[in-house]
Amino acid sequence: MTVTLSATLAANEDIERRRRAGERVLHLAFGEAGLPVHPALRDRLAAASERNGYGPVAGASELRAAAAGYWTRRGLTTDPELVVCGPGSKSLLYGLLLAIGGDVVLPMPSWVSYAAQADLVGSRPILVPAPPGQGGVPDPDLVAAAVRRARAEGRTVSSVLVTLPDNPTGRLAPPATVAHLVAVARELDLTIISDEIYRDLVHDPALPYTSPADLAPERTIITTGLSKSLALGGWRIGVARLPENGHALRRQLLAVASEIWSAPAAPVQEAAAYAFGDHPELIERIDRSRRLHGLVAHEVRERFIEIGADVPMPQGGFYLYPDLSHLRLGGSAEITKILLENHGIGVLPGHAFGDDPSAARVRVAVSLLYGDSPEERLTALNSSDPLRLPWIADNLDYLSLGLGALSPLRRETVAERRPALVPAPCHG
Repeated sequence: MTVTLSATLAANEDIERRRRAGERVLHLAFGEAGLPVHPALRDRLAAASERNGYGPVAGASELRAAAAGYWTRRGLTTDPELVVCGPGSKSLLYGLLLAIGGDVVLPMPSWVSYAAQADLVGSRPILVPAPPGQGGVPDPDLVAAAVRRARAEGRTVSSVLVTLPDNPTGRLAPPATVAHLVAVARELDLTIISDEIYRDLVHDPALPYTSPADLAPERTIITTGLSKSLALGGWRIGVARLPENGHALRRQLLAVASEIWSAPAAPVQEAAAYAFGDHPELIERIDRSRRLHGLVAHEVRERFIEIGADVPMPQGGFYLYPDLSHLRLGGSAEITKILLENHGIGVLPGHAFGDDPSAARVRVAVSLLYGDSPEERLTALNSSDPLRLPWIADNLDYLSLGLGALSPLRRETVAERRPALVPAPCHG
């Protein structure tokens, strides 16, 4: 088996290499939250630094209880015994695919690691498009047809994976689509794996949110972590909520975990237990993060729309999925290369997410636009008008210049459309 470096990590390394060589590259290719660690979490990590024992494979009881409380407060009563912790939700997803077995249905497009992990565990992913204008949940009717067809060929199809809200599209599947998929999963006896790591970063808190676990707790696994909502990607901590009566699955998952990661890092678990407690200062931090991600994502969308791109409105996280096919510059690989090498804009090609390579769709992550230093990022987080901060405005205008050079459809120059820039006040 040939294993290649994750497309996201490969792009990140390439862009950093170009930057070290003196090139200016606008980094829109990496899904990092781009914000500082909250001091309360930093303090708890430091206080727990002497904890150097392995601990239980399932995770510390304090962390499992805190995660159970997190879900219970969101309407999903959770038994801590059915919570398993790992070094990031990515590791847990890999362990779950191994523990469940069989082939998995994935939305198309979907996060680059889903199909790659399926390949690693010997599962054959079945890619099914999301309904038009949606993302993260494969079209339920197409799922039913694809699963029946695969089973008729002798394949074992055991699970379907969804992302709420989605990476790469930034869209949140509506409750009706989730309910339809749940009905199909029940009919076909599929386990649902619901990656909800962006749940707390839905831009509009009033937007209806339905987890498959709300409707089918007996067959739904939820994974989440702290890398997006609280920007703790480098701490590597995630949690999984197993289905009701999921004790056999728990034993399988712990057997896998015991041979791969043994246990999550003990000091990180202690900080994570506090993070999952929904304490007021962390709720405020997440609220500010949600607002910043939404403001910048919507502004970046406007810059793509200026050149005639088709860009679904982002609803959560910090991603956009523009379609630049109207430029007729080639497919996703070609447009990604042109943006990087000719205009200093780093994005990920849609084909890395399982999309049609001939379509010029790209994944754009806006979260590294907030600043190059912790001070700049914190200022952006606390600003009443982050789009007018000089470094963010400069990044946005650099983006507009690069995009404008691609297309004669651009309606205004940067100088004509941008007001004079002044530093925004920092609040909080």
